[in-house]
Amino acid sequence: MSIWKKNMSLAGLNASSANTLVEHLGIIYTAFDDNSLTGTMPVAAHTHQPLGMLHGGASVVLAETLGSLAANMCVPEGKYCVGLDINANHLRAMRQGTVTGVARPIHLGATTQVWSITLQDERGRDICVSRLTMAVLTDKAHR
Repeated sequence: MSIWKKNMSLAGLNASSANTLVEHLGIIYTAFDDNSLTGTMPVAAHTHQPLGMLHGGASVVLAETLGSLAANMCVPEGKYCVGLDINANHLRAMRQGTVTGVARPIHLGATTQVWSITLQDERGRDICVSRLTMAVLTDKAHR
């Protein structure tokens, strides 16, 4: 059974990134299934830190982008989610290529959600693991 409560298409998800940090960093949503959302980000000069490797902040942006969008797609109309906390463990340096992130729910509650996001290099090695906690709120227009 799918966790998604809103209609999703990769074209629609990617269109939602226009004129945002997500677009600027080159993050693209590439797949979703009944229980996860996947996206990629290039590892190049615009996502590097001064030593020429993937910036930890860019990794966190990818993780939060995937978890936040996923969270908002699995609440019903009239609800939305905002980030409360994110942590990240940076496990391996990456200097070039494409990093792939997969967001999966740990907890989908009525008032909070917790997501696990794993970032991997092109060889399937973990680059970063992150946990994102989201608050589930009611849209004031739907009260």
